Amino acid sequence: MYPNKSLLNSALVLSASFALSGCDWIVMKPHGDIAQQQAQLIVTSTLLMLLIIVPVIALTLFFAYRYRQSNTEATYAPDWDHSTRLELVIWGAPLLIIIALGAITWISTHKLDPFRPLDRIAEGKPIAADVKPLEVYAVSMDWKWLFIYPEQGIATVNELAAPVDRPIHFRFTSTTVMNTFYVPALAGMIYTMPGMETQLHAVINKAGIYDGLSAHYSGAGFSDMRFKFHGLTDEEFARWVDGNKTGGGALTRAEVVKLEQPSTKEPIRRFASVEPGLWSAIVDRCVDGKKMCASQMMAIDAAGGAGKGGVASTMRSPWRDAEGTSRERTVVAALCTPTNLLGLPVEADTSAKN
Repeated sequence: MYPNKSLLNSALVLSASFALSGCDWIVMKPHGDIAQQQAQLIVTSTLLMLLIIVPVIALTLFFAYRYRQSNTEATYAPDWDHSTRLELVIWGAPLLIIIALGAITWISTHKLDPFRPLDRIAEGKPIAADVKPLEVYAVSMDWKWLFIYPEQGIATVNELAAPVDRPIHFRFTSTTVMNTFYVPALAGMIYTMPGMETQLHAVINKAGIYDGLSAHYSGAGFSDMRFKFHGLTDEEFARWVDGNKTGGGALTRAEVVKLEQPSTKEPIRRFASVEPGLWSAIVDRCVDGKKMCASQMMAIDAAGGAGKGGVASTMRSPWRDAEGTSRERTVVAALCTPTNLLGLPVEADTSAKN
């Protein structure tokens, strides 16, 4: 009846192959130890759940076929209502699966806590005692990523690099809305929040160039908020640092204020030097030096507040919204200088677990 049925089947299989050829399996086959453990957790959890799902689906189909109306050989027992043995199987098996899933999830949640320093760089490879993690400060902006390397004294926009098999200690914050840092090959997603600091400990185990992105919608430029993460050898990383120092400018407070303005498809930019105290000012939300730092506000509030007289310390500050429209907002003015003359602490513990 269908002379071209085999041809049609071949065409469908070929079409599916072409469609699947574009899939990126990096999430399930990453090249970072933390991401690999997370992928293994997904596989283990899925297999445990399939131990219940597959039999239930199979038995559903079997019962529908076995006890169909036309099957007169099937046992008919309208008065049957209970079986202790069957109840133990029905409730006992799922309960055991839930206990196993709970135990595995609890252990993995603590083991893969992003705030927890690494104890290995790969399976069977503990971290050497003399290896120090690479410190990287990451800032999500509208709509770009700023990466600061405090030890190397450099910074980049929309480009990230790290040596292979060396632990990386990330510290995250945001200048505007909440966002999400995600390099599928490296580790799971970590939120970035304004006025707060989140962390991630990770390692890349294979050299290459990997995609990084924002995984949390943050406005019109969200889809272009991407960057490249370079896994390099120690020699290549040293050359990369030297290249930034040679071809970059200076990352100052004024430059950060410019970067904070909304922009899309921002090209890679390099900075050969970073102004001291810049990271703390970004987290404290007082980069421009005109607004009071968040830690100063918290210290004043903890001391009882400024009372009605505090209203006199406010001022109007210009800013641009996501559409680029110039607006004004009310902010609390800084106290004399960025260094607090009243003796209040300039910095506070703004860290918060994601």
